[in-house]
Amino acid sequence: MPYSHPVPPASLTDPIVNFAVDVVDAIGVAGIFILMTLESACVPVPSEATMLFAGFAVSDGDMSLLAAVAAGVLGNLLGSWIAWGAGYFGREELLEKNRLIHVNPKHLETADRWFREHGEATVFWTRMLPIVRTFISLPAGVSEMPFWRFTVFTVLGCVPWVLGLTLIGRSAGDNWDEWKDKLHYVDYAVAATIVIGAAWLLVRYLRRRREGAPAEGS
Repeated sequence: MPYSHPVPPASLTDPIVNFAVDVVDAIGVAGIFILMTLESACVPVPSEATMLFAGFAVSDGDMSLLAAVAAGVLGNLLGSWIAWGAGYFGREELLEKNRLIHVNPKHLETADRWFREHGEATVFWTRMLPIVRTFISLPAGVSEMPFWRFTVFTVLGCVPWVLGLTLIGRSAGDNWDEWKDKLHYVDYAVAATIVIGAAWLLVRYLRRRREGAPAEGS
């Protein structure tokens, strides 16, 4: 099932979207699993592109709906485990000791309290939100949300997202290109995330340098 309608890169996300399409086109269900694992492990591979094209493959008869959805959900779960583990086991080293990426212990306590009280709903609903769904597992791990509770609500949140995108792709069929072009809305969120993140790190770094300067000069 060669994908015969490539779209020239016209936006920030086009190369990534085209990559996802090529992977699914080349290795099918395994490609869906790999891409959705990467997406949930905080690698910016848009699940929209992966699962919409998977739906197109379903409509074309190249894979079953069950196989496509199962691969997407299982990939999301594995990637979420990876991100959760990075946050859980890297909490002290990356956040409490690191001078550049440093979070005030009071802020960590606030996040911990939030996940204790609202963690299930937070994980469930954010798994159905573009961009945010990719990164929610990391703070859940940092806040030490219990593993099996995290797993259950991750799966519950992933199923409607993955199934919905696949059904849309199947319904779109040969008009999948039009849906692909609509993914450009992700550009703005990606660009905003990069700018805000870079600005935050720079401000934190400069502030800590200023705080350390008097101590070094005394």
